[in-house]
Amino acid sequence: MHWMRRLYDWTIGWANKPHGTWALFLIAFAESSFFPIPPDVLLIALSVGAVTKSFRFALICTAGSLLGGILGYGIGYYGYETIGQPIVKAYHGEEVMAKIKVWYDTYGFWGNLTAAITPIPYKVFTIASGAFKFSFTSFMLASVVGRSVRFFAVAALLYHFGPRIKEFIERYFNWCAWAFMIILIGGFLLLKVLH
Repeated sequence: MHWMRRLYDWTIGWANKPHGTWALFLIAFAESSFFPIPPDVLLIALSVGAVTKSFRFALICTAGSLLGGILGYGIGYYGYETIGQPIVKAYHGEEVMAKIKVWYDTYGFWGNLTAAITPIPYKVFTIASGAFKFSFTSFMLASVVGRSVRFFAVAALLYHFGPRIKEFIERYFNWCAWAFMIILIGGFLLLKVLH
């Protein structure tokens, strides 16, 4: 977990810099196709520092994530073999891609929305959507709903509970990192069960 802690510290370090909102946008953008740390980390740090701007930060995060999702879709659609496949393999997402395809073929938009909301790496969902030539409109609609729900829920929690959440993460970072991994693995297992 040392590398994750260093990456976490680097990400959260942007909260104390003048261009923190740009960093939030760029990290949300990058996380949608390759970056491993979720933008929620910086979203939390920025919101704790300026609670009244929590929902503005959530909007910036959502916008960056959606634009990054378009890039991820493009990677899957135009460059899966050369770019997308190595990214998916790095996250051990091959089986998940197959599940996403089954969901989309069976349930259409609702399958897409389910994949967008579940705790699987969003980058796998974006690349899979492009690789399997899912409807771009359906993909974007599912992404808008899924990403908005996620980031605005985080903003709402921060708006109400503020610094206590950040203190908890800082104090119990290793436990939080393990919990995140368990939730991620649980998402993969859920996909297997629902298949």
